[in-house]
Amino acid sequence: MRAARLIKMVLLLQTRAAMTAAELARELEVSERTVSRDAQALSEAGIPVYADRGRAGGYRLVGGYRTRLTGLARGEAEALFLSGVPGALRDMGLQDTASAARLKVSAALLPSVRDASRSAAQRFHLDAPAWFSEPRTPELLPALADAVWDDRQVLARYRRGASEVERTLEPYGLVLKAGLWYLCARVADAEAFRVYRIDRFTAVEPVAERFRRDEEFDLPAFWEERAEEFARSVLRSEVVVRLSPEGVRQLPYALGPASAQEGIGTSGIPDGRGWVTLTLPVESEEVARVQLRGLGPEVEVLAPAGLRKRCAEDAAGAAALYR
Repeated sequence: MRAARLIKMVLLLQTRAAMTAAELARELEVSERTVSRDAQALSEAGIPVYADRGRAGGYRLVGGYRTRLTGLARGEAEALFLSGVPGALRDMGLQDTASAARLKVSAALLPSVRDASRSAAQRFHLDAPAWFSEPRTPELLPALADAVWDDRQVLARYRRGASEVERTLEPYGLVLKAGLWYLCARVADAEAFRVYRIDRFTAVEPVAERFRRDEEFDLPAFWEERAEEFARSVLRSEVVVRLSPEGVRQLPYALGPASAQEGIGTSGIPDGRGWVTLTLPVESEEVARVQLRGLGPEVEVLAPAGLRKRCAEDAAGAAALYR
């Protein structure tokens, strides 16, 4: 355990010019006293860890010291090569860069684990796009990816309905969701972060000014929150239904997890057949008509009356077709 912590401490100091004892303690999940002892142990082992005293002090490596990645175990090396998404790297124009990086890492590994790249590729593959869709790489994705890496503002034009809007954006991060690319960005001189579909951009021009990144911004947490908000924002209507136990089981597949989860929370006590009555949030009555049709005889629409009538007509038509 301590050996792994010492290696991590050296690698942290390699990647940053200097770190305070508090920063190292937070990263290593130990006390500042333990950090001090570990730094002393590294120094005694010949690794030039230097401690700067005073309020602005900290720890750093002197003399441009670098260590080779010869301490990686096979599992660690294979996990490292799994961290890249080949299709996404290609879309962003980073395929050659990633390939060169993998070669350099491979060259630094011990001979016994240098086949980790091939081993991982033979066992795991990520296919991000959804079924039955032909993913298209947005033409402006590489330019936006460069701006994201460089913390550089962009002057962007994008389609909003039938019109085009021009904004100066601070591009914080990219997200690939079900084959579609999204940009998480902040409008220059504004506080709120927004999400843009990249295939709706019509022009992207980097500007000379870089922006100061908010270090508190958490891309995965931001995306998870916005995705949940979007899933619930489209549910503007409600329908009341009776569902069989099988209908309850199939509900998330028919209407989606957000609608199903909220609706099941409103269910009453099951009747003698195990059927329950619940209120479902839906996008619209017409969309609900199509979605609920997939549950067949496992659902009965109770309200609104117009939707119940149309569903009864659909059921009668299907019965006549199969008579």
